[in-house]
Formats: sequence, structure tokens, C-alpha cells
Amino acid sequence: MDEQDGQIPSISSPTEEKLLFLQENMVNFINQYGQPVIEVSLVISKYIRIIVKKLEEKALNSNEELPEDLLSPRPVESSFEDPVMDSFPLERILESVDQDRMDILDTIIRTILNETELPFIPALAVLRDWEHIIRTQLAKSTSPGHLFSPLKLPDNF
Repeated sequence: MDEQDGQIPSISSPTEEKLLFLQENMVNFINQYGQPVIEVSLVISKYIRIIVKKLEEKALNSNEELPEDLLSPRPVESSFEDPVMDSFPLERILESVDQDRMDILDTIIRTILNETELPFIPALAVLRDWEHIIRTQLAKSTSPGHLFSPLKLPDNF
């Protein structure tokens, strides 16, 4: 939202303003609803896949190569042991997520990306930042229950 009138940035707005609008809306929603790590992770990974696929198609058509740091997640350094999640079936995890809450986050991201025509590379960079925070928190998980803990965002994120 534009700070003065609460409106989504226009297509002609600077990319930085569009990115800030995306970031603020995601942070506000996730903090307000205490959205679990697993739900945020599923939505963010969906958009990363979509954007990477589009960028790869454009690069292929243009005979270009994309930088590896855009194509791959940033490494997560962890001194923690790998979590034991084998006893918690994936189906049960997916049945336990709040689909409505995920749909709202999905709508926030999709609407801002589409309405502002946010360029893919900066949008992907922001989503990779989110992915890194999520993966860092997941690396500290010791049980399946941690998947449903609210995502903890750093101050001033």
C-alpha cells in the first residue's frame, strides 16, 4: 500500500516501492495471523517455482544463462542435527494446514506481483530471502510440531 493513501503501487512506480509493498503486506499478514512455517513455506516455494520457470523459459528463448544464486536456495548453515520427521506422514502434515490462510497469503503475493507488474528478478530475490529465513527456522526444528510453529521474522525484516 502506498503509505499516503493505502493504494497498491502503480505499474509505473519504482521497483523498490513495489518490493516494499509486497514485503510489508506479507510481514503484516504473517505476523497478524501467526502463520506457521509450513504454510508460509508452501506458498513461498510455489511462487519461487513459478518465477524460476518463467525466467528459465525467457533465458532459453534469449540464449541467456541465469545466475546460479537465483536458481538455487541460499545455503543454510546449521550446527543442529537433522530433524527426525520420518514418523510424521506428509499426508498428515498437508491435512493439518489451514488452506484458507494459505489462500489469503497466496492472493496477497499474486495480486501484488500481477497488479504492479513487479519484475521477476527482484521479486525472486525477495522470495529467496523469505525462503532462507524459513529454511533457517526449519533447520532448527527437532520435531514435526515445529512445522506448525509461527514463522519468526527478524526485526526490521
